Amino acid sequence: MTNKESLESVYLSIRNGLMRAVSRLVPPKEIEDIVQETYVRICAVNKTEQILHPRSFLYRTARNLALDHLKRAETRTNVSMEGEDLGLDMVEGDFDQVYSQVSATREFEHFCEAVRHLPLQCRKAFVLKKVYGYSQKEIAENLNISENTVEKHIATGLLRCRQFMNRASANEDSGSTKSRDVM
Repeated sequence: MTNKESLESVYLSIRNGLMRAVSRLVPPKEIEDIVQETYVRICAVNKTEQILHPRSFLYRTARNLALDHLKRAETRTNVSMEGEDLGLDMVEGDFDQVYSQVSATREFEHFCEAVRHLPLQCRKAFVLKKVYGYSQKEIAENLNISENTVEKHIATGLLRCRQFMNRASANEDSGSTKSRDVM
């Protein structure tokens, strides 16, 4: 087996781990692209014999790609904000788009926080189902619990996340009302 084949087999064996590592840094819709780009990068490596620790190399590559993605996203945001006067000249459609993006980001943050507050086993089942798309049977096998328990964990996760997000939304609404009253 060549070093290139060895590197590819290590990639295949840790792909799910790479996805989990990247998921801590970027939005869910970007995870697959970044992990795929990691594979593309290892295919482009010419001197694979210089890679002494393939697992570390792959994790580092995926992490760097995720961080690069975040930097590019931040730069795009900064450049678009620098080019515009945010005073009265802002077009209503632009304002709506920015508001929607901020709102979606805030909602995603609330969702992530809600998931973090779930009990451990419930969180594992919920994330495997809703983020990674595992079937209940796959989750049951992975967590060594019954499918019925998986179903209960997912239902509990949905209910608790919904309640958490409703409370967070209500807190924001009351906070924005207070700030408007001060003005």
